Amino acid sequence: MQFGKLVIDPARNPAILDTATWAPADAWNTVQALDESYWQSLQEAAARGMLLPSGGGLTPHASSCVRHEGALICLASLADGQQVFIEIGSNGKGGQSVLGTPVGTKLLSCGAQIAMHKTDAAVIARFFRCVAPHKGPRALGAVPRLGIGTRMTTAVWPAIWRAMGQGGFMANAIQNSVRELNLLEDLLAGRPPERNVAFGFGTIEAGYTGSTFEGLWVAGVLSALQHGPLQPFGADADHIQVKRGADGLERARRIVAAARYYSFYTLDVSDILDYKAPSARAAAAEAYLEAKIPDSGQRRAVLAYHGQPRRIGGQGYRPDRAALGCLVGKYWDALDAVQELYEYIAHLKEGQPFDLELSIDEHPPEVATFECLTTEVELAFLLLEMRRRGIPLTHIAPNFGIEKGTDYRCPDGLEGLEKRIWFLSRIAEEFGVMLDFHSGDDLSPATRKVIRRATGGRNHFKISPGLQLLYAQVLADFYPELFQRWWDDAVAYARREAAAGSALAAECLRQYETADDPAPSPHHSVFHHFSFAFVGRRDTDGQFLQREEFYALAPAFYRAYQDRVVLHLCKLAEDLF
Repeated sequence: MQFGKLVIDPARNPAILDTATWAPADAWNTVQALDESYWQSLQEAAARGMLLPSGGGLTPHASSCVRHEGALICLASLADGQQVFIEIGSNGKGGQSVLGTPVGTKLLSCGAQIAMHKTDAAVIARFFRCVAPHKGPRALGAVPRLGIGTRMTTAVWPAIWRAMGQGGFMANAIQNSVRELNLLEDLLAGRPPERNVAFGFGTIEAGYTGSTFEGLWVAGVLSALQHGPLQPFGADADHIQVKRGADGLERARRIVAAARYYSFYTLDVSDILDYKAPSARAAAAEAYLEAKIPDSGQRRAVLAYHGQPRRIGGQGYRPDRAALGCLVGKYWDALDAVQELYEYIAHLKEGQPFDLELSIDEHPPEVATFECLTTEVELAFLLLEMRRRGIPLTHIAPNFGIEKGTDYRCPDGLEGLEKRIWFLSRIAEEFGVMLDFHSGDDLSPATRKVIRRATGGRNHFKISPGLQLLYAQVLADFYPELFQRWWDDAVAYARREAAAGSALAAECLRQYETADDPAPSPHHSVFHHFSFAFVGRRDTDGQFLQREEFYALAPAFYRAYQDRVVLHLCKLAEDLF
């Protein structure tokens, strides 16, 4: 089917469209063809809490069933892969449904009315807001949880729901970042992906999972309605970056608009921090105050607020003018951006609560990780500024020295990491804010247990590529030919970047070419670091090359993969909480 310039089979290419009812007329033909005896048996089974009957290509999901103003509402899957809401009212007198205007209605002889509604994002959001808020993603506040990157979408969610129930932990079970996701309007318009350069790595095309912000939310919440997770969950629009440049903030606003139904927003302002400010001499440091806060009244208010003697995290906090100037110099532009985005999110949410995270854990390529660690004074300043500005922050991701793709390797070792986290955690707790740890996929059990000890198990821990690498490991056993193509693409990608000067690519290729076992394997570092682009790769016309293949495999494969995911997630939760 064609959607704008994009040609896909949406049943086999999920998490792209902002609806799971892409052919409503066909869906309604299926629904209205069912006879009265089926609808009667469905209502009776729902009333008794029994297994719901399937029939005529329609499969209702018991975990989605709710009663609202005398009507039964449930999600149903159709044989062609579409999903719809079914509403069975007590009579056929009409009237506006809480879900809006239906695609079609059918009056039964008993007086009941069957209505079918599309599963458009706006309709689903209305279902959660007005009918069943306990069934959708929600703001959880500063509670321990996993942030689970969902690159493989519908292939991984059944395992996530099962793991949450088995391990008894909460999670942001719908999560991907601005680097991993597309904007739906860009795919429909056939626009090429944005290209970014990562220091030491090479060129990265954004949106490499193939999913969109809009489609990931729709597919994720519909999966939750089908499977009925036992634990509350959230949906994280992760790493909404504010980049340097005139259009950096506007780009972030576009992403927020696309993610308007998410429950958690991670605002990443690392790129617009002034990393030179903390080392400024006294005169230059004080000059930051006037440069960043030109209004004299506001400047006096900021000086007075931060000049009050305080004890935060068991230590004194009262920066002098020079020290405060350094803090303002580094963070003021970022704080202003956070304030503007917070206000925009609050406007879009129309009173609905949401979690909000400030992310400063990353840094530009010219700044070394261990040279820009977040200090206790910096964290206290940021949290005080959030309070002064009235921004209800729930999470913060400082720079602890944790890096993507490797275990902790800063010179102070795990002892230093534990001490740093302990002090920062005490400060965050005084403000009711939770520390967030990003890039956790490659951290060892020993490092994860350091995080648990230092935070007392009160942390938010994010992963993403790890579950896709697990997918590749199982795929190599079940579908070696497809894995071989994936492997070939990863090696070709690494060779292109090595030729362009990527030190990481060159080292990964060297390790592979000198390895004792040269056979393609998901465990080789070259695959570990350069495999991510294959699944969502598109051609020059904007069409997906092989994404649908990953969602059309045998049920035995998905069961094996999901079993691996459950074990992995439960082990993470055990180590961290």
